[in-house]
Amino acid sequence: YPSGNLAIIVVREKKWLTCIVQEDKQSNVKIQAVFKSNGRSTCYYPNGAVWINMSIQGGQYLDQAGSRVRRWTWPNSVMSSGPHVPLSPIFISLNRHVGVRILGQDKIAVSFLAMGQQAKFNVGTKVQVSDIGQLPPPTWLGEDELLLLAFRVRILRLFDRLRGCLNFPSNEQWDKIKPPAYLVTQTLKILQLCTTSDISDELRSSVRAIVNA
Repeated sequence: YPSGNLAIIVVREKKWLTCIVQEDKQSNVKIQAVFKSNGRSTCYYPNGAVWINMSIQGGQYLDQAGSRVRRWTWPNSVMSSGPHVPLSPIFISLNRHVGVRILGQDKIAVSFLAMGQQAKFNVGTKVQVSDIGQLPPPTWLGEDELLLLAFRVRILRLFDRLRGCLNFPSNEQWDKIKPPAYLVTQTLKILQLCTTSDISDELRSSVRAIVNA
């Protein structure tokens, strides 16, 4: 970034490449997007909520409350059930310098613009038709992403309770006040993902314990 803070990182994990977009901060930097060459990618809102999530089967676009705005399937993916849903082009701005353009499974670009100069990263991937038989069962989030979301929701709930204690120190019932609706929605979404994702029973129990604590 013009500030000198690191904006985009590309790293290799065994045979996969990962592109990470960070916010423009010097400390306590949050991740704004992660794109993996194995087809799994996630973009986040500034508040940490999932914005766009993609897998080798397709993707989904969520609002900040965690409700799904739209979903799609890639043309060459094989879903267990349901009709093919085509992708409508998506353009979002992660911040004032970094944007994401999604036109197809192999046409996903991260663009960086600052001080009159631009850099583009092609972070799309293509699943060959001959590889469809080896595709894993449909799943939207991996183990690391589920744990990250679970801890994020728990931390946000703790901050919300702390604000309630600071704002109403004399209220003995502050710990019984329900969390905001968007946190309740995110918690339910994570619990639903635990049910539908291909993860171990141990991890599923751990995620549930984190968000229900």
